[in-house]
Amino acid sequence: MNESTGRVDGARIWQNRFLDAQLDRVRYPDGSIGEQVLIHHPGAAAVVPFLNDPTGGDPQVLLLRQYRYATGGTLWEIPAGRLEPGEAPTACAHRELREETGCTASAITPLTTMWTTPGFTNEQIHLFMATGLTRGESRPEADEFIEVVALPLADVLKKIESGEISDAKTIVGILYAAGFRA
Repeated sequence: MNESTGRVDGARIWQNRFLDAQLDRVRYPDGSIGEQVLIHHPGAAAVVPFLNDPTGGDPQVLLLRQYRYATGGTLWEIPAGRLEPGEAPTACAHRELREETGCTASAITPLTTMWTTPGFTNEQIHLFMATGLTRGESRPEADEFIEVVALPLADVLKKIESGEISDAKTIVGILYAAGFRA
């Protein structure tokens, strides 16, 4: 993007909890002006938790079966959550792992960072891999309905291939961890 592109002006049109929406006038690369809605999001962290050595034969991965109103049912997901103000992504990954699975990790390794849907939001999710897990009791938030399930990585990969796992951050996190675990 060059200096002549970007936001010309705009205004907040909606705000609720941690999200807000802007209706902006934007200068495009060809010099034209148009309107864009931008949903501001604080960002998030997600973590692929391995119960045993991820470089071993068929390591066990902890997944969540989580109710999601927007999809009309449950999804297979990795633990994830939004960044609190001033919170580092690694700290968020540790916190979400503990809250949603009850586990603590001796190591949280960065995998990658991804834009979720750059057509309308600035949300980025920082993906991590967790190893050296110690199990404990989960503490989901009041609006989180979660079942924690341990599955062999081979079964998780089959669920991705068949479309049974359809959550983007989960697919990217699992495939990234599987591709780089050796």
